Amino acid sequence: MSALIRSRRRLGALVVTSSLAFAGVAALVANPAGAASPDVVITEVYGGGGNSGAPYTHDFVELTNNSSSPVDVSGWSIQYASATGTSWQVTKLSGTIAPGTAYLVQEAAGAGSGQPMPTPNVTGTIPMSAAAGKVALVTTQTALACGSACHADAAVRDYVGYGTANDSETAPAPGLSNTTSAARIDPAKDTDNNSADFAAGNPSPGTLTGGPPEPPVDAKIHDIQGAAHRSPLEGKRVGNVTGVVTATSGNGFWFQDPQADGNPATSEGLFVFTSSAPTVSVGQAVTVEGSVVEFRPGGSGGTTNLTTTELTNPKVTVTGTAAAPAPTVVGPGGRVPPSTVIEDDASGDVETTSTAFDPASDGLDFWESLEGMWLGIDQPQVTGPTSSFRELSVVPAGASVRSVRGGIVLQETDSNPERVLLDDALTPIPDAKTGDKLAGVVTGVLDYSFGNFKFLPTTTPTVVDGGVTRERTRASSPAQLSVATFNVENLDPSDGDAKFAGLAQAVVHNLASPDIIGLEEVQDNDGAVNSATTAADQTLNLLTAAIVKAGGPQYAWRQIDPVDDAEGGEPGGNIRVAFLYRTDKAVKFVDTPGGGSTVPTTVTTDHAGRPHLSSSPGRIDPANPAWAAARVPLAGEFKWHGQTVFVIVNHFSSKGGDNPLWGRFQPPVQVTAAKRHQQAASVRGFVDQLLAKDKGANVVVLGDINDFDWSQTTDILVGSGKTALVDLPRTLPVKERYSYVFEGNSQILDQILISQNLRPAAAYDIVHMNSEFPDQISDHDPQVAKLIPLPSWVR
Repeated sequence: MSALIRSRRRLGALVVTSSLAFAGVAALVANPAGAASPDVVITEVYGGGGNSGAPYTHDFVELTNNSSSPVDVSGWSIQYASATGTSWQVTKLSGTIAPGTAYLVQEAAGAGSGQPMPTPNVTGTIPMSAAAGKVALVTTQTALACGSACHADAAVRDYVGYGTANDSETAPAPGLSNTTSAARIDPAKDTDNNSADFAAGNPSPGTLTGGPPEPPVDAKIHDIQGAAHRSPLEGKRVGNVTGVVTATSGNGFWFQDPQADGNPATSEGLFVFTSSAPTVSVGQAVTVEGSVVEFRPGGSGGTTNLTTTELTNPKVTVTGTAAAPAPTVVGPGGRVPPSTVIEDDASGDVETTSTAFDPASDGLDFWESLEGMWLGIDQPQVTGPTSSFRELSVVPAGASVRSVRGGIVLQETDSNPERVLLDDALTPIPDAKTGDKLAGVVTGVLDYSFGNFKFLPTTTPTVVDGGVTRERTRASSPAQLSVATFNVENLDPSDGDAKFAGLAQAVVHNLASPDIIGLEEVQDNDGAVNSATTAADQTLNLLTAAIVKAGGPQYAWRQIDPVDDAEGGEPGGNIRVAFLYRTDKAVKFVDTPGGGSTVPTTVTTDHAGRPHLSSSPGRIDPANPAWAAARVPLAGEFKWHGQTVFVIVNHFSSKGGDNPLWGRFQPPVQVTAAKRHQQAASVRGFVDQLLAKDKGANVVVLGDINDFDWSQTTDILVGSGKTALVDLPRTLPVKERYSYVFEGNSQILDQILISQNLRPAAAYDIVHMNSEFPDQISDHDPQVAKLIPLPSWVR
C-alpha cells in the first residue's frame, strides 16, 4: 500500500510559530524604552521562519548600534512574550556591537522551509508567533516580570509590539506573516512609536537597508513568472501589475493579463496571497502591488516540491470590470503537452541545475509555463479513480499512451507528462473511474502542491461513464493449480463486516476461488492498536468464514506471527504475509514444524535428493538487515497431485520516501530502491538453493514487490541463465502491465514469478477490480497464475 498523509494547501489565515531577529547594543546606564534609545535599537523582527512559504529557516531579531561608540551587550538579552502574554522567554546576548553595525539573533526554526540564515551573532531557541507578539531588548538576563506594561520597564532598552500585541511603544507595528518581517523604516531613527517606525516587508536578516524602502518595480505578470521555475523578480516589491481576476479561494485570488507577451514559456497568470478571503471577485480588473515570493507548499514535508510564484502583502486596486480571458486550451487544438519526458535538462535540483527551460519537450517545464493561468481541457479522459484526497487524474483527448481500459501505463522511458490532477480546492470533484471522461470543456486555474501540478476547476465537472467494469478471471481446470497474490490493505477485525465481505466476494467471484492465495498486509487481531498482540488468527478466521458465506470453498491458512513492532506497516498493526489454501481440492499444505518469527527455514533433501523446507511454513532469512522494518517472506511447501510446489509470498519495502515524479529533483531519486534490491537478493538466494537441489523444482515467487516490471529489483529476482525465473508481468503486452494506479499512472507493483519448467503451462491474469475504481476494497489488483506442475521424469 502507498499511503499519503497530507493537509490541504493554505485555505485561510495561517497560524504558525516564529522567532525574532534584532540588532542592538547594551548601554551601561538604564534607558527605558519609554525614551528614545541613544544607541542600540531593534531594527527587525521576524517570526515566520521555517513555516510554509518562509524565505528563511529561522525566526530572528536584528539589532543596530546607532551610536558612535561600541556597545558591550554581554549580560543583556532579547526577550519574547505572546501578544497578550505576561511570561517572557529569554535569549542571552554576548559580545560587542560596533558603531553603525547590525547584530543578528537567530531564534527557533519552524517546519523547515526557506533558505539558511546568515551567520548569527547569537543563537536562541524562542519560538515566536509569525503574526503578533512582543519583543524586548533588556539590559539584564532576568526574565521580565512587568505584566502588560513592559515597554516602560527600567531594564528595557527597546521594545516592539507587533500585530495585535497588547503592549507596544505608542502603537503596535503591523501584523506579520510567514513571509513578512517588521523592519525599522529608518534604522537610525527611533520615535518610540512602533506603528510609525516599522513597516512590514521582505525579511532581510543581517542587512541594514537605511532610509525608506525602495519603491516597487513596475512589472507585468509574465515578467514576474519568467521563463524559469523561479521568478527573476523573486524578493522584489513590484507594482502596477495588471490583470483580470479569474478565480478566488479562501486566502487569495488568481488574476491574468489579457495582453500576453506571445512567449509560450512565460505564464500570464499569477496567484495573489491575501491570507484571508479576498475582497475582489471574478471578472474585476485589478492593479496589484506586492512582494514576489516563491512559496514551497508542504512545510517540512514539502522539501522535494517545486515552488509556486506568488504575490504577498498585496495592495489591490479594482479598476473596473473586464471580460474574462478565454481559457488557454490544453490538448488538441491548443497547447499540447510533451508525450514522454518529464525533465531531461537537469541533474539534481531543477531550480538550480537545469540548463534549459523547454516547455515543448519537458513536461515539468510545460506545466510550469502555465502556472496560475486560466486553462481549459476539452473532454478530459480519466486515467485513475478519484482518490480519498478528492484528486482525479486526467489527460487531454488524444494522449498516446493508454492502457487497455483507458488508463496510462507508466514505463521506464515514459512517465506520462500529459497527466494532470484535478483538485477540489475550489469546487467538489466527483467520483470517477479509469476509462470515464468529463463532459465538455473543463475550465480552471493551474496550481501545484504535494509533488504534482493541480488543475483547479471552478465548476464541478460532469462524468461520462466509460463502461469499465470489474474483471473476473476464469476458473482453473482440474488439471491446473491456480496460485494468486492479493494485497488486502491493512486487514484486521476492526475493518468490519463490509471489508471482509468485499474481500470474500473478490476471492469467490473475481478470482474464481484459486487453490493457493498469498496474502499481503494482514494485521494482528487488534489492528492499529499498539499493544503486545501479534497473533492474526482472528483476522484470518474472519476472512475464511466470509469466503464460505459468499459461496466459496473452505480455506485453511498458514502464517507466522512477527516480532512485535518490528516489521513496519500501519503502526501497531504488526503487518505480515500469509497463505490461504483450499481444503476441498488436490492441493495440500506440507506442515513441517520448527518455524518461528526469527527462525530461518532452510533447504533440506530427502533420501532421493529431492528438496524440502526445514520448516513449513518458514520465514526466509529473517536475520538479514534487508528485512529490518519490513515484512519477512514466508515460504510454504505444497503438494498437488503428488508434485511438490514451493511458494514464497513477499511484501517488499514500500516506495514511500522516494522523490516524486513531478518534484524539484530530477531525475527523481528512488532512495528506497537499495533496500528492495537487498530483499530481492535475499529471496533470489533462497530460490537458488532450491534449484541447486533440483533444477526442475516447481517454484512460485509472488507478492507485493513494490517495484516495477523493468526495475533492478525484478531483474535480481529473475536472475539469469537456466535457473532464471519467468516474470509473468513481462509476458503481457505493455498495455496490460499494471496492478496499481498511483496518481493516475497505471503500474506494476505486484508480481508472480515462476520457475522455467512451469512456463509452458502458465496462464496468467491480472484481475482489474480495485485500482481503477474509487470504491475499491483494496488499492491493489489481485492476480492469478494457472499452472501445471510437472513430475520430474517429464522435465
